[in-house]
Amino acid sequence: MDTLTESAAATASTPAAASPAAALRKLYFLRFAFAAAWAALLLTTAGTLTTAGTLTTAGTLTTLTAVLLVAYPLFDVGCAVADLRSARPEGRPVRGLYVNAALSTLTAVGLAVAATSGIPAVLRVWGAWAITAGLVQLAVGVARRGLGGQWAMVASGGISTLAGASFVAQAGGADASLGALAGYAFLGGVFFLVSALRLGRTGGAAKG
Repeated sequence: MDTLTESAAATASTPAAASPAAALRKLYFLRFAFAAAWAALLLTTAGTLTTAGTLTTAGTLTTLTAVLLVAYPLFDVGCAVADLRSARPEGRPVRGLYVNAALSTLTAVGLAVAATSGIPAVLRVWGAWAITAGLVQLAVGVARRGLGGQWAMVASGGISTLAGASFVAQAGGADASLGALAGYAFLGGVFFLVSALRLGRTGGAAKG
C-alpha cells in the first residue's frame, strides 16, 4: 500500500513537533478521502466490465478507467513530494519517500501502457507495485520499531505485499477483474486514517 512515511511518536514527541504532526495529519486525512473516493469510482466502472460499457471491442479499457488507474499512483507521487517538503526542514528520513515517489512514477507509466492491453496486464503492473512498495514500507517500519507507533506501517506493508502477489496470480485466471484494486486502495486509506487519528492523540498529549 502507499507508504506511511512517519510515525506518530517521532513527529509529536515534543511541542516543537506539533506543526509537522499537524501537516502529516492533514496529508493522511487527504489520502484517506482520496482513496475512498477513488475506490468508489473504480467499483462503479469495474461493475460494468462484463457489459458493453467499460470495455471496447478490442478488449482494452476505456479512457475513464485508464485515467482512474493512472491517477492513483500519480496522487501518491504528489503526496510524497508534499511530505518531502515538510520532512527536509525537520531532518526526518527521506530516503523512503524518494523510493516511494520513484516506484509510483514508474507504476503510473506502466499502468498507462498496461491499460491498452487489458485487465490482466493492469493487475500484473499493480501487483508488482504493491509488492515492491509493501516491502519498502515493511522494511522502514521494522527499522523504526524503536520509535513506537510503527504497527500500522508494518501491517500495511505486509498486507500490501500479500495483496500484490494475489493480483499477479489473479491476472492469470479467467476471473481477472479490477474490483480487488478498489478494496486494496480503500484498506490503504483506512491505515492512513488510523495514523491521522493517532497523530491527533499524540499531538494533543505533547501539547499537554
